[in-house]
Amino acid sequence: MTSSPTDSAQQTVILDRDGVINQDSDAYIKSDEEWVPIPGSIDAIAALSRAGFRIVVATNQSGIGRALFDEYALARIHHKMCSMVEEAGGFIDGIFYCPHTPNDQCDCRKPGTGLLRQIESEFGISLAGAYFIGDSVKDVEAALAHGCRPVLVRSGKGLTSELALRSSGVLDLAVFDDLAQAIQELFPVNV
Repeated sequence: MTSSPTDSAQQTVILDRDGVINQDSDAYIKSDEEWVPIPGSIDAIAALSRAGFRIVVATNQSGIGRALFDEYALARIHHKMCSMVEEAGGFIDGIFYCPHTPNDQCDCRKPGTGLLRQIESEFGISLAGAYFIGDSVKDVEAALAHGCRPVLVRSGKGLTSELALRSSGVLDLAVFDDLAQAIQELFPVNV
């Protein structure tokens, strides 16, 4: 299964952050010191960017709503992530995040599709058919609800999510060990 950048949906790849790009933590990633990339993820993102794909990150960050860190700390984390991708020769085109807790019942927290609608509005595109790479059931649910092509990685919460999705009947799902393998298999780029 390969894709080439021929239209806006195929030119855009949506990535979850925690557990996909960086190591996840049940205690939340609260600072740039705690943010550690998963091996191969930065180079994979850079390779995809160099091949002409638009890279956007869609991430739930309820640690803000829980007062575990603030938006300044989140900005430092994202600056570190973007700088590492740029040092590898790539670019992250946009980062969209939900700061709310599950109790807030917002529409931007995945599996809601508010972040995906924000991306469409920001770039003036449709994400129907775009790849959405995540490690959680919520990522897959958001992708399916918005007409994106879900891809699951086994890093982060991916192994548990894969079992849950398979037992609930979601069988038509591309699954890879990590982001680097997903990008190498799905796209015509050299990671």
